Amino acid sequence: MSYREINDEHSKTYTYDYGEYENGKGPDTMVEDILADPDFAKLDYLVIGSWGSAYEDGCQEIIDGIVEHADQFSHITKLFIGNMDYEECEVSWIIQGNYSCLWAAMPQLKELTIMGSTDLELGQISHENLESLEIICGGLPEYVVQSIQDAHLPSLKKLMLYIGIEDYGFDGNGDTIRRLLDKADFPNLEYLGLADSEIQDEVAEIVLHSRFIDQLHTLDLSMGTLTDKGGALLLEKLPYYGNLKKLDLHYHYLSEEMEQKLAKLPMEVDVSERNKPDSYRGQIYMTPMMTE
Repeated sequence: MSYREINDEHSKTYTYDYGEYENGKGPDTMVEDILADPDFAKLDYLVIGSWGSAYEDGCQEIIDGIVEHADQFSHITKLFIGNMDYEECEVSWIIQGNYSCLWAAMPQLKELTIMGSTDLELGQISHENLESLEIICGGLPEYVVQSIQDAHLPSLKKLMLYIGIEDYGFDGNGDTIRRLLDKADFPNLEYLGLADSEIQDEVAEIVLHSRFIDQLHTLDLSMGTLTDKGGALLLEKLPYYGNLKKLDLHYHYLSEEMEQKLAKLPMEVDVSERNKPDSYRGQIYMTPMMTE
């Protein structure tokens, strides 16, 4: 098993390389190897990288192993499952698992990050202490959005969702996002990220009319196809919300003029990574940052 230190001595990434996978390592051995690590007891942030065959086998055995040995994972307050780069596995190929039993098994959990959306199931989410939920993917299925929409997460402060595109799993539309923001009950939400979308202008409009807008300190609409249409709405509406301290729009399709106007809003604004649309046979194409 390979290890990667991240941030500090209280966090560690556990990952298998291809050679280890060829020698029999995989999702069925990961939890056993984690528990055998002498450093594990001092960690509070557990990061699981490649389990050697993420494009063929899901991480269900890892999730189930954590649940089965929940008492031995009781010191883990931050969990990231699926942290791998494209050389290990493209994000759209990562086969995930069912997290339904994890919520009750880890009541101490504060942060959960999931990478990949293929076969991802969140089930009925109920957790008193979770403060951050982030899903990184090339396309977020509508049924996953609905699980979040119906979740009981009274302590949630940060929600970060990569919406993605239809070709890689997003089978919803603007109404999917509207229902999420209309029905979700997150009284302590202060960071909302709805990023990496090919309908970013529409998402911006929906967020601006949501009941969460006046309780946020950070709005993240980055990595998508935001154009001057969405930029103009942000420019018009956001000065009225003194609660907002940061607007993240990095990777966008704004004009230079709109970019400069947004940068003058009375908050921290990230408008880096301006892109230009592609044109082919009279059609204009814009793509989010992360798809495959």
